[in-house]
Amino acid sequence: MRREWIALTALLSIYIFSTSCSTESNTDKAQYRIDSLVSVMTLEEKVGQLNFPVGDLFNTGPTVRTAESARFDEQIRAGKITGLFNVHGAAYTARLQKIAVEESRLGIPLLFGADVIHGFKTVMPLPLAEAASWDLQAIEQSARVAAIESTAAGINFNFAPMVDISRDPRWGRISEGAGEDPYLGSLVAAARVRGFQGQSLADANSMAACVKHFAAYGAPFGGRDYNTVDMSLLSLHETYLPPYKAAVEAGSATVMTSFNELNGVPATANKYLLQEVLRKQWGFQGMVVSDWQSIGEMLEHGYVADSIQAGKLAIEAGTDMDMMADIYLKKIPDMVRNKQLKVEVLDEAVKRVLKLKMDLGLFDNPYQYSDVEREKKDIRSEDNLKAAHDIAKKSIVLLKNENALLPLKKDLKKIALIGPLANNKEDMNGSWSFFGEAQHPISILEGLQSKVSSTTKITYAQGCNLYDNSTALFNEAVAAAKQADVVIMALGESAPMNGEGASRSDINLPGVQQALLEAIHQTGKPIVVLLLNGRPLTLQWMDLNIPAIVETWTLGSQAGLAVADVVFGDYNPSGKLPVTFPRTVGQIPVFYNHKHTGRAYQGEHEKESLKDRVYRSRYRDVPNSPLYPFGYGLSYSTFEYSNLQVSAAKLKKSESLEVSIEVTNTSAVDGEEVVQLYLRDKVASVTRPVKELKDFQKVLIKAGEKKTLTFTLDINDLSFYNADLKWVAEPGQFEVMVGGNSQETLNTLFELIE
Repeated sequence: MRREWIALTALLSIYIFSTSCSTESNTDKAQYRIDSLVSVMTLEEKVGQLNFPVGDLFNTGPTVRTAESARFDEQIRAGKITGLFNVHGAAYTARLQKIAVEESRLGIPLLFGADVIHGFKTVMPLPLAEAASWDLQAIEQSARVAAIESTAAGINFNFAPMVDISRDPRWGRISEGAGEDPYLGSLVAAARVRGFQGQSLADANSMAACVKHFAAYGAPFGGRDYNTVDMSLLSLHETYLPPYKAAVEAGSATVMTSFNELNGVPATANKYLLQEVLRKQWGFQGMVVSDWQSIGEMLEHGYVADSIQAGKLAIEAGTDMDMMADIYLKKIPDMVRNKQLKVEVLDEAVKRVLKLKMDLGLFDNPYQYSDVEREKKDIRSEDNLKAAHDIAKKSIVLLKNENALLPLKKDLKKIALIGPLANNKEDMNGSWSFFGEAQHPISILEGLQSKVSSTTKITYAQGCNLYDNSTALFNEAVAAAKQADVVIMALGESAPMNGEGASRSDINLPGVQQALLEAIHQTGKPIVVLLLNGRPLTLQWMDLNIPAIVETWTLGSQAGLAVADVVFGDYNPSGKLPVTFPRTVGQIPVFYNHKHTGRAYQGEHEKESLKDRVYRSRYRDVPNSPLYPFGYGLSYSTFEYSNLQVSAAKLKKSESLEVSIEVTNTSAVDGEEVVQLYLRDKVASVTRPVKELKDFQKVLIKAGEKKTLTFTLDINDLSFYNADLKWVAEPGQFEVMVGGNSQETLNTLFELIE
């Protein structure tokens, strides 16, 4: 009875304070409410706010479920969980929220989390595909639509964006990020945070973003998911940390730790990452959640002897919330009672969780994310599908277009459409699309059929299956190709072939798709290959033999329409690769912003005899260069770069530099071009990359038009982390490079002086 009276008194004081102290700031009011609530919580209720289990609709990891943990209603009443993830539905979440608010002792509302990686019911392109658009406004709008739909279905906490830099396409989760470059990755990370969180977290259509996976999860040995990561602190700071920092600066409410270790310490207990970098250097005040069971997995790392030690090290390092390990719930109360853990450490974690709930407006209106009428209206609306179509067509990259085979005429007599992804709806959603439904996406076949004239016949043949090596369907496909004027082939990866847990040692076309392509090639018909995939693939044979190659990635709900727009010229492709495509898997990692070596190779290796031995850094069987470089992408327009100028030959640290370039559309077709600016610090106290992306502009240039574009560089653009990890700019010569991709640029020099 005494406990209930204390709770009632505390909650009454919170109400009185929040309604009467108008002279106090909102921050002071919120802190008072949080402190008052924590002061009356039992140890068990405190750790309940740090316990985040998966719901009962579907799982995104290995689940350890006990009879007790399955009884969510009882757990909520007892204050043993802070919320659930992977549940959705306005009515269902409202029912659970009612138990928390009206039937638990303290009435603390629930969080409802989910992995809304690229759209909810309206599925957007994979994040890697969206990054290929180089259109930050469209990327932000994509995340905004995802937030509108998710919050309408009860979700208020999103495990996105994933901002891990990756230079290894064997890693399946490369599909979930923005590619290899820290500058582009940082801009995309910030755009997605803004899209998810909107104008205010308290708005009913905004959700808390969770930047992940902190840190360096995208660099596992061998490209194998969940594997060990090892790198220098210099590489960590200059390449892998910038996108996380950008997301934090954009206001990300939460951060998720990664599965990997760094410098021998698992990220979930890594004080350098969570305390020194995240909180001290970056000033992050939000909540940190573990990844799925990552606290418990420290035992497998060999870093802790038991779950008690795992829980202690994790919470002391700054991991506030335990996802799916149940270690905080089961171990922390006794740890506090036995003086193994300071109650102040526990209280700080609880306060950060409560602040998140308060920032989301849950204490003021716990049901604002559970509006059945809004759920009906906002999900898969016409506007949302329009946004999905827009970002999908902007994400497509034209890799090859020999003799201007594309765009195709809509009145061709006979088109053969061949491939296991040609009349496939479900795989258009791609990986990490748990809420998307198989019947909704527009297939490639449907998209093409919607564009052609009434006199055009499209013959479809599957050609092969995705999951076996049977060639039984080849003959039908070859026969269809022989009768056609042009062949369109839809090849690539199914949804499960990329994403989490989908690392591949061989990144050629899966199964017998390459053999199918070669069989169709033997017919002599002109071929357009549509690549549907979530990672770079090795395409040497295709590049040598197929006249037109279109990287469509996995585009989501409106895939077929977007692809058809490009194929038939209703949209002029403008995408550029956010990641390098290797010639062979043996080149990996291959990326544009590498360092010079003492024996750099500058020749054309393929012109040499294999018996010649050159003591330079190069392969004997393939060129060093990639098949398609970072920033590469063709258009139905052609662009000519000229007259690169800098505003000064010498630049003081207090000054800025203007860089101008003339870009002319030399074709008869209006088109967009992504004009990219790279920089190289020629001599520095630590070696610098051969080039680094520093800015870009995506501009529409009309047929025959010349535009002069201007970029501004300042001291921040010229700075880097030195050997002491200090952000510095050093006097010396810089090379500025501007062009349509990272390999083909115009170059000039300037000097930074004291």
